[in-house]
Amino acid sequence: MFGRPGVWEVPPAASVEQIAKRAGVTRATVYRRFPDKTRLLIAAVESAYGTPQPVPEIPDLDFLIGAWAAMIAEPRHRRLMRRLLGVAEDEPEPARVYHESLGRGRDDARLAVFEQARERGELPADCDVRVLLDILTGAAWQHLAAHPDTDTPADVKHYLRAVLHQA
Repeated sequence: MFGRPGVWEVPPAASVEQIAKRAGVTRATVYRRFPDKTRLLIAAVESAYGTPQPVPEIPDLDFLIGAWAAMIAEPRHRRLMRRLLGVAEDEPEPARVYHESLGRGRDDARLAVFEQARERGELPADCDVRVLLDILTGAAWQHLAAHPDTDTPADVKHYLRAVLHQA
């Protein structure tokens, strides 16, 4: 953001003045682009993920698990996701806005993949895809909390597949 690497790592408690200083711009420049701190933080998150599609294209279950694993295994993303989880209790507005801008679309895309997998017989016919999404999302958060940042995408994929199998 603002052309300087690492700016997205500004702590959530930072002021707009601190963010502007770190980015090498004035507060007015920040406010011209972002009407409030929540929008600024969401833009920082989106920037960290490389401006992801609001609704990603996910062709099948294997692709979903692989892409999720690759994202979870990336140390920079792991740090960012832990920060987001940590701030959600004290700062619910950024979490809400993030869910509305990116999270809901991603969840919908994942649900569609689960439904297609259920229709193809890859998941049990009575599988509740919403519960499955909650289980895998929880497993992703658990991995962030309990596994080392040195896990590879293959390690994370193996973990998520094991959770999926157990579910």
